[in-house]
Amino acid sequence: MKGPSDMTTLAGKTALITGGGRGIGRAIARRLAADGARVGVHYGSNATAAKETVTAIEAAGGQAFVVHAPLGVRGDAEALWAAFDPQADGLDILVNNAGVLGDQAEIQDVTDANFDRVFAVNTRASFFVTQHGLRRLRDGGRIINIGTMLTRGSAMPASIAYAMSKGALDVLTAMLAKQLGPRGITVNTVAPGVIDTDMHEGRLVGDALTWVSSLSPMGRVGTPADVADTVAFLASADSRWVTGQWIDVSGGTLL
Repeated sequence: MKGPSDMTTLAGKTALITGGGRGIGRAIARRLAADGARVGVHYGSNATAAKETVTAIEAAGGQAFVVHAPLGVRGDAEALWAAFDPQADGLDILVNNAGVLGDQAEIQDVTDANFDRVFAVNTRASFFVTQHGLRRLRDGGRIINIGTMLTRGSAMPASIAYAMSKGALDVLTAMLAKQLGPRGITVNTVAPGVIDTDMHEGRLVGDALTWVSSLSPMGRVGTPADVADTVAFLASADSRWVTGQWIDVSGGTLL
């Protein structure tokens, strides 16, 4: 992990990572902080994980703060920004990362409760967090939505509700990129494949691990850092001419 003294491409910037306490979110938070950003680490329920992320960033010489707000409930976006505002005077980078996988079921077995929960967190919360965030996002800013390769492939029909909820973010990306372009704000989707995080705890073992690894020509499962490094590019000035894009970060799984 690079330290702030090594990379200052985001110096003076403020970032907010939803679901920043664990897995992909933690890796993104640490990478953007290493690049010089002051990072808001949002969490919904796991305060310990969020505080551990902030502690790790600060130990490496970076700057971070905790933002608490449960997502998937009424008023979640308002609560998130109410927690954010006293700790920052504006925003430069919004990463809509928080999400739930839900029960893995094909269409005939998807329940009302599971469908509603997945859409409430993955789709509705991301939409309204972004809506309320726009008044705080400075011109020249960045919005990065964490999607999934499953919106462009159908190899895992048991993920239908999850993939549908993330497909809505693909539309959000395209429409916001058009709307916000005059402000110099770029909007992009990063679409990971299977990433070795606690979301897949207990699943990536034995034959399942071998099979998932074989899906990529590179012969391995993705890591949170694989995603975080792509997000770091999109958060930086180097990506200034990239907007409205769906970026496959699956190690070539869809080839």
